[in-house]
This record gives sequence, structure tokens and C-alpha cells, in this order.
Amino acid sequence: MRAGALVALAAAVLAGCGGSTVSGTPEAGGPPPSAAPSSAPGSSSSTTTTPSSSPSSTSASPDAAGSLSALLLDPSTFTAPYQAVVLPPQAVAQAAQDLDGIAADASVEPTGCKPEARSSDPDSTALLVATDPDDRATISIELSRVDTTLEDRKALWEQCSEVEATSAGVTSLVTTDIVPPPPIGADDTLALRRTVTSGGQAGEVTQSMLSLLAQVDDVRVTATYMSFGELTPDSATLDRTFTAAVQKVKAGG
Repeated sequence: MRAGALVALAAAVLAGCGGSTVSGTPEAGGPPPSAAPSSAPGSSSSTTTTPSSSPSSTSASPDAAGSLSALLLDPSTFTAPYQAVVLPPQAVAQAAQDLDGIAADASVEPTGCKPEARSSDPDSTALLVATDPDDRATISIELSRVDTTLEDRKALWEQCSEVEATSAGVTSLVTTDIVPPPPIGADDTLALRRTVTSGGQAGEVTQSMLSLLAQVDDVRVTATYMSFGELTPDSATLDRTFTAAVQKVKAGG
């Protein structure tokens, strides 16, 4: 897995949007895999498009709310230094590999611990990525339609707490620890810490993640703070945006 793919994808999409944090999915084509993180854009426009909606109660079912993109937070929810963008559907699967810590083409040990591939269907997964350009840390908000429970995921991650993943001749150690979940109104909640260590003697790279998860009906909300090295997670922003994301899903958009 190429370190920083999520950062590069977000930077490429931001560059295509002129550096603004405009709501909605960009019309630009898929970002090139070789894109490198860019410096902070000079513009900080945060135009928000307010979707038209009919009156509804806050208990509306996500199933009745239409596409996941309508349930996703607006990028303007994030404030400086974060620069946020909704990834286009064709970029979601590649970005998800960074969040899982395991490349799609990797072989894994133990077998059976390889994450499920994300679909390119825009109503299957939607992903918002906010990047701090100074330290390349990201906070991502992922919405996905699922047919499994968080209890199922917890059992799998406990079984696969240490995974060796090999891709393109490089082996990474992916370690996942279940931690106490945040208190929030949802059908179920979960939290985990994950580290991905790769590179060995050629130059070790450690990618660290803190993920908060909640499930509302068939929609799973995952908020992840990801950084490289020994950065302390921005728990305040992660908690705030996770809570806002869950509340929007519960309200039906």
C-alpha cells in the first residue's frame, strides 16, 4: 500500500475544485494515483448549497432519504486548518484502502482477514475527507450501506487483531485494537485504534488511525483520524464531526 494515498486523492480533488470547500460531489474525473499532497490553497471559499427538502421528522429512516451523498456532511462543517472535499465515487475504493490499511491486491495472513472491497456505486459508499495540510493528517467521514452489524465487525476485528498484508513485495503489519465506544444515540457503536507499520530497514513508516463507528438502520457512519508518526489525534474535531454525521443520518439528511 502506498502511504498517503488518501491525502493525495483529497489534494488532487481539492486542486480540481480550485481549493474551495463547496458542497456536493465534484464533477472532476478520477484523481491520478500518483498525485502528491499539495500545499494549502490560497482560496478558502466555503460556499454551501442548501438542498431543498420537504418537512420531515428527526426520526426519518435513512432508507427513505435517498442517496448517501444527501446524508453526508457538508465540507464546510470543517474549519481551518482543515480543507475538506467529497471524493468522487471512482476515488472512494482507492481511498478506502488507506483507511483499511490493506491494499485491494494484497495477500493477507491470517486468511479471511482481508477487508471487503468498496463498491463504486455512489449509493453504496460516500466519503468526505478533510486534510490538515501542515502535518498531512486527515479526518474522514464515510457513510456506507451495509447488511452486517457492528457486532459482526467487532468479532472479525478481534479475530484479525494482527494481520500481515503483502502487496507489491512490501509487507505491512496491521494492528487493530477495540477501544471503548463514544456515547451517542445509534443502533450500535464501536471504536478502534489501528496502526499500519511498513518499510522495515528501508525506512519504517507508521500510519495511525482512530476510528469511531455508529450504525443507524442500514447506514454505517465511520469517522477516522489518520496521521503519520506520533501525532496526537485531534479528538475534539473528530468527536464533533462524528456526532454531526450521525445526527444527520438519523434525521434523514
